[in-house]
Amino acid sequence: MITPVLLCGGSGTRLWPLSRKSYPKQFSPLTGEESLFQASARRLQGSLYRDPVVVTADPFRFIVVQQLAATGITPQAVLIEPEGRDTAPAILAAALHVASTDPTALILVAPSDHVIPDRDAFDQSVAAAIPAAEAGQLVTFGIAPDRPETGYGYLELDDAPAEDIVPKPLRSFVEKPDAATAAKMLADGRFLWNAGIFLFKAETILHAFRDNVPDMVTAVQAATKGAKTDLGFLRLAPDPWAQAEAISIDYAVMEKANNLSVVPYRGTWSDLGDWAAVWRETEHGGLSLSDTATAIDCKNTLLRSEVAEQAIVGIGLEDIVAVAMPDAVLISHKDRTQDVKQAVAALKTKNAPQAESFPKDHRPWGWFESLVVGDRFQVKRIVVHPGAALSLQSHHHRAEHWIVVEGTAKVTVDDEVRLISENQSIYVPLGAVHRMENPGKVPMVLIEVQTGSYLGEDDIIRYEDVYSRN
Repeated sequence: MITPVLLCGGSGTRLWPLSRKSYPKQFSPLTGEESLFQASARRLQGSLYRDPVVVTADPFRFIVVQQLAATGITPQAVLIEPEGRDTAPAILAAALHVASTDPTALILVAPSDHVIPDRDAFDQSVAAAIPAAEAGQLVTFGIAPDRPETGYGYLELDDAPAEDIVPKPLRSFVEKPDAATAAKMLADGRFLWNAGIFLFKAETILHAFRDNVPDMVTAVQAATKGAKTDLGFLRLAPDPWAQAEAISIDYAVMEKANNLSVVPYRGTWSDLGDWAAVWRETEHGGLSLSDTATAIDCKNTLLRSEVAEQAIVGIGLEDIVAVAMPDAVLISHKDRTQDVKQAVAALKTKNAPQAESFPKDHRPWGWFESLVVGDRFQVKRIVVHPGAALSLQSHHHRAEHWIVVEGTAKVTVDDEVRLISENQSIYVPLGAVHRMENPGKVPMVLIEVQTGSYLGEDDIIRYEDVYSRN
């Protein structure tokens, strides 16, 4: 059986404003009811696979567990990167973790933000790769291209692959080409898109790391040996981790290795690397529309609103992408969606919070969003998961008024503990030690009205916290 390693620490800025540093695209339902991460985890279930190992960043650890639980999947381990160092250190840490119990274990490394709807075809390609991986090959998967794509790297083979699914020798990696070069490679037939998915034995990839980036091995080994268990997560030690070079697996290992094989995959695949890719995956008759979008005389256009109460209308548009969020709107020509990251960089220079912060602030216990913000007041909607609890806390600068609108809240204010049901409210004076919990089996929703001289999220003194936050 194969151990899947799911990588889900990236920020996905090319799908701004939906995807942001605080809540990247892999956790959003871009093409269906489930998030990309959930769909990726579900795809790597079945007779071929063990439970997954997940590598993610600290802010996403509870999102990972909650989304896996919603799909009925229990991970073997969730490794927490102290900071993002690209894919090579992340894969090395996962390989060291797996090898600590079985050096010969097969590992399938997969990003968590790809769309692969044909699960049977994908499993056939993985099964075809097993003999080569067992024989000591580093196997990568190449996608048969259907257009001259400039947003992907390519894999060059010696010959055009036949219809059968068998591993092929890899001649070279090719960087993202210009349009003319991409067209030539498509016509040539020997080039496949680089999917960034790999199959190998743990000991094989560890040998490759030791041969090519020994300093990284030293750093990541120390980070895994110094890892600490925290609420079921495995936190890699931050000091040695910071010494690992930030580099992709392709540059660190794959482009230097001489034991590489490629298995062609002929099914549908997309990494949803930009809004044009989302349009290709979701368009019907040339239009990709969210439920609240209306298109009048539009062609080859994506219109998307992420709020049920927010309508978006396009008139006479062609080759346009328009994405509306409560705090930001993107409008782009469909051919320029690879440049959205430039918009994010421009917003950062203006210190605009929309560059990285998501309107909904996701926390271990649920999420909240600001509805109205004034000089000395703020109104929030807060959703608490069943059985979850906020920290026991107090504030120096604000008082709070809570009105429960769905479910039941168990509320602590100093020495008083009481249950607050729908349409009931409670006042939390400035300085009072307080906590809210959801003792029920359905989400609890309340409206919070804050008043005071300072309303920032850093005005919190925590006394107890079940999530071990400071």
